[in-house]
Amino acid sequence: MDPIATASYGMLAASRRFEASAQRTATMGVEGSTTSYEQEAVEQITAKHQFKANLATVETARDMWDALLDLQERA
Repeated sequence: MDPIATASYGMLAASRRFEASAQRTATMGVEGSTTSYEQEAVEQITAKHQFKANLATVETARDMWDALLDLQERA
């Protein structure tokens, strides 16, 4: 299992989630729109945290890979 690929997909999903919420927010005020500002704010904050968590996974995997390469160079 590749943690970087998995986390990259998670970042893509978070980006799409944020974009969808932004599109719904942009339609607020249009007649017939049932968009709730509060729900969309929560959705965007959640998407931001989802993205950051997946980014942290990528950074940790990269750091672990670098540490492994450093160990191999010392041996």
